[in-house]
Amino acid sequence: MKKDFISLNDITTKELFELFDLADTLRSSSARQPLAGKTVALIFQKPSLRTRVSFEVGVHQLGGHPVVLSQEGIGVGTREKASDIAQLLSRYNNAIVARLYDHKILVELAQHSTVPVINALTDLSHPCQILADVYTLRQHKILRDGIKIAFIGDGNNVVNSWLEMSKLIPMHFVLAAPIGYEPNTEILKSAQNNGASTVEIVRSPEDAARNADVLYTDVWISMGQENEREKRMKDFAGFQINGKLLTLAQPNAVVMHCLPAHREEEITADVLEGTRSIVLDEAENRLHIQKAILAKLIGNNSGVIL
Repeated sequence: MKKDFISLNDITTKELFELFDLADTLRSSSARQPLAGKTVALIFQKPSLRTRVSFEVGVHQLGGHPVVLSQEGIGVGTREKASDIAQLLSRYNNAIVARLYDHKILVELAQHSTVPVINALTDLSHPCQILADVYTLRQHKILRDGIKIAFIGDGNNVVNSWLEMSKLIPMHFVLAAPIGYEPNTEILKSAQNNGASTVEIVRSPEDAARNADVLYTDVWISMGQENEREKRMKDFAGFQINGKLLTLAQPNAVVMHCLPAHREEEITADVLEGTRSIVLDEAENRLHIQKAILAKLIGNNSGVIL
């Protein structure tokens, strides 16, 4: 029976750490090719740098062949119904990876696909990014029960996936966001009621950053929100990660950003490029963790221990 990866709700804590171990195995041995003879359709409705390159390179390194499809080429939800795309691509490929705007379209793809569907980002969630983030914290030996993650900025898809992650590993997750920029209500409520972690929303970046192990941010204006730029710039004034905010965190705290970054907006260049920043490790680890996801979902058992 096929298994999709739509959100972090689709995996258990045990499976989470199995993915981390598998990522370690795959990055240490380039000879392993569990996707030999297989193809993966990569749908990009949204522009992409890290997601496209990491998935395309990852499929290739695992011995498979990536088939890259643009919105202009297939017209998801316009020229072609999601259900038709899912059924057709299932007959050609062994998995479908999709980077979309509307999360409901991703769900529809999964409902009609007979092969695994992987969420490469939607406006609701970004699970591959958060898997890479936690894998990076583990790599740097920072990950521990009760780790304090302070997210400064918009309660967006990245925050939603952090909230889902908070149900898998114990943490203290604090979002500092202006009024009106809270995360998805249902996802927030589920995380707060789960009891595995402490989850807070505050209005002060200083309160969030105090004694934090990780300071995390994302752009204030995401793709599709360009017409809101003037309002968002005003609303997020003061919600910047900078040297002063970093002094409130733990002495060994690290800085994370899912990229792309707008220097001197949500984060200053000196912090983004400073010695406490691990953003490039995050970006690289997208490759390794996504290879693990692909190997787990569609890998040949002879090529890798799953």
